[in-house]
Amino acid sequence: MTVDPTARPAPTRHPAHAGVEAERVGAEYLERRRLRTGTAGWLLLAGLGVSAVISGDYAGWNFGLAEGGFGGLLIATALMAVMYTAMVFGLAELGSALPTAGGGYTFARRALGPWGGYATGVAVLIEYAIAPAAIATFIGAYVESLGLFGITDGWWVYLAAYALFIGIHLMGVGEALKVMFAVTVVAVAGLVVFLVGAVPQFDAANLTDIAPTDAAGASSFLPYGLIGIWAAFPFAIWFFLAVESVPLAAEEARDPARSMPRGIVAAMGVLVVLAVLMLVFTPGAGGASTIADSGNPPVDALAASAAPDALTRVVNYAGLFGLVASFFSIIYAYSRQVFALSRAGYLPRALSVTNSRRAPVLALLVPGAIGFVLSLTGQGAMLLNMAVFGATVSYVLMMVSHIALRRREPDLPRPYRTPGGTATTGVALVLAAAAVVATFLVDVTAALWTLAAYVVFLAWFALYSRHHLVASAPEEEFELLADAEDDVR
Repeated sequence: MTVDPTARPAPTRHPAHAGVEAERVGAEYLERRRLRTGTAGWLLLAGLGVSAVISGDYAGWNFGLAEGGFGGLLIATALMAVMYTAMVFGLAELGSALPTAGGGYTFARRALGPWGGYATGVAVLIEYAIAPAAIATFIGAYVESLGLFGITDGWWVYLAAYALFIGIHLMGVGEALKVMFAVTVVAVAGLVVFLVGAVPQFDAANLTDIAPTDAAGASSFLPYGLIGIWAAFPFAIWFFLAVESVPLAAEEARDPARSMPRGIVAAMGVLVVLAVLMLVFTPGAGGASTIADSGNPPVDALAASAAPDALTRVVNYAGLFGLVASFFSIIYAYSRQVFALSRAGYLPRALSVTNSRRAPVLALLVPGAIGFVLSLTGQGAMLLNMAVFGATVSYVLMMVSHIALRRREPDLPRPYRTPGGTATTGVALVLAAAAVVATFLVDVTAALWTLAAYVVFLAWFALYSRHHLVASAPEEEFELLADAEDDVR
């Protein structure tokens, strides 16, 4: 009997998950979907984490002043800092134990099965596909305020940003991460320059210059009452959103078991310090009422406090670098999430094919095109809330995954272990669930549209892709190994 080497292997059903089918593929399939390994050490990984978030210090968080006032946003930021710190410790453990490009999807796939893995991966993807669109609108505001190239219409800026930075990513991950790191250093230096100018202008009275409403518990500190704290959650999240993208670089990291925990924890430490400083000194210099609806908070704060024009202009340029840094790094994040889901068959397999530089071409281009279209709305605050919805849903599922794996697989090798164990990630879980609800308090229309998109993705899995998974993908191999170990016991 002659065997056709090109024949499609027969599907093999997952032993632990009825109704989900996966097939073995040849070595050529994975060879065409291979990333460049050993590229990033812990410092570049920390830079990736800070880079993904740094735009949140320059714009976006300030809209929370219009929801909760300074006091409400301050308390919300403290709670979200606790949530992210607890979550980062959990992700550091999961990333060291399961180092693949799937990040949260990989963790949930191991803990919650194909449905849980896909649901987590899609939530992450929604976050990373929409966040750059929101950042693009802020980039447009900065470019217009600087008067660069005489641009007054934002869509040209959005198109140029997507085209330029996707192009750099297509050159390869090593080049992209080094560019991201350099841009991030400039952005952090810009925040330091801003603080040098803002600290002398600080006036505590500026923090509480929003008139109290008649909401329950309203005061000068909490002008929108107690509910304002909850409504400010999505904007407090903007100080930290996407730091969880660091594990997506696991397959391209050097010694991920050690470098991943060090990188993500270091990034979170830097971000907490920056969040506190910007939250206090930006409205403290410019006034909370002025900053609440600003598209360029640091610059407007300096302008309101009569700071030197030269200083204001330097901060304006640095802010543009900060927005670019996050835009650039989240493009990296969405491409790796699409790559991992596609390689395993959850999304169309063509999306995970890499070029000669080991960059996933369509995984970069397709979400980029969708993000560009969304950016044309110009609704930065709305897009921010949509991104936060996807993020918080993924946080809930990732923390459930950490708790489930701790209880179900206590002997899984964990080079790094979360301080406090499941009690720590349990705190993150509760706060993340509260943050999901908060997105509906801020903009129910945006939250519902995002929920609708999420349901469409889940329908795709139910009707098609769950019957076309790839058993040879690393995330599926993890599960098959776990099933085999269970059979031996």
